[in-house]
Parts: sequence; C-alpha cells; structure tokens
Amino acid sequence: MLTMDNIVRDGHPSLRRVADEVSIPASEEDKLVLNQMFEFVLNSQNPEIAEKYGLRPGIGLAAPQINISKRMIAIHVHDEKGELISYALFNPKIVSHSVERSYLSSGEGCLSVDEAIPGFVPRYARITVKGINIDGDEVKIRLKGLPAIVFQHEIDHLNGIMFYDHINKNDPFAEIENAVAINR
Repeated sequence: MLTMDNIVRDGHPSLRRVADEVSIPASEEDKLVLNQMFEFVLNSQNPEIAEKYGLRPGIGLAAPQINISKRMIAIHVHDEKGELISYALFNPKIVSHSVERSYLSSGEGCLSVDEAIPGFVPRYARITVKGINIDGDEVKIRLKGLPAIVFQHEIDHLNGIMFYDHINKNDPFAEIENAVAINR
C-alpha cells in the first residue's frame, strides 16, 4: 500500500524529468504500480483510511510523484454535476483542447508540494484525452470543469511541469484572458 512516505516532494529530480512511455501491453509490474496509485487516491479520499495512514486527500496522482518516471496517472474526482470521473491510465495524451481557458478560483494544490502556493493556474476549459486503461483498452475521454483541470495537472507531471510553473510570477491573481473560474 502506498502512503505519504512514497510521495516525493517538490525539488525531487523525478518531478522535473519527462516520464517514459509505458510499453503496451503493460507489464504485470506496471499494472501493479498503476493499481497501487489508484488505490492510494481512493484511500486518501476515505476519511477513516486517510486518518489511519496519515494520507493527505488527493484527487489525482502521477507516477513521477512516487519516483517512477513512467507515463501513468490515477484520477478519482466528481464533476460539477456529481458524476464520477475515475480512471487509471497508461500513456495519457491530450489530443485536443479548447481555446477557452479555465482555472480553479481557489488555486491548485499538489501532494508533492507541502505549502500552499497562491495564484491562478491557467488551463484549457475542455480537453479530450486518450490513454490505455489497466485492461489494455484505448479510452477517449472528453472533459471539462474540474476533471479537465485535474487531468492537465497530472499529465503536466509526466512532462516535468509543476502547477506553479503556470502561475503569473508578477501578478499571481491576474485575470486570465478568455477564462472561466471553476469553484471547488
């Protein structure tokens, strides 16, 4: 079982490395890791388990955050209608995106970043992602709102990009052109 001890912190070199593609069909070892990542995200959202194991609640996790430089993400989040968006994917890619932007009005956080970093993080408002699920099937997912932001955050991890890299350094709360605020 993964715990917070497995999460590497800001400054760790694996967070800045571009992760390698996972060979498909995925090895049993890669499937095990992806399942453990997904289990971590689920456990972190369960108050009893999170308290017992000292987990910070998370809605997404990327393999570089557990010091594995491979293109794997696990996401478990509800959209604005309460619909569950729950995926564990190998080699996720954004294949299309909107011109319109969005951002979380409360800013973004990260399991690998212990302190709050204030500021708006511009993201695409709508994206389409392709990836391979744990069963080896290709999936294509259209996302908007919070789930779109979460997928972009996790895919950034696979490319060595941290959320705060997107924040305007001179004016962290500057209005983002052509963007809609997402309240969470």
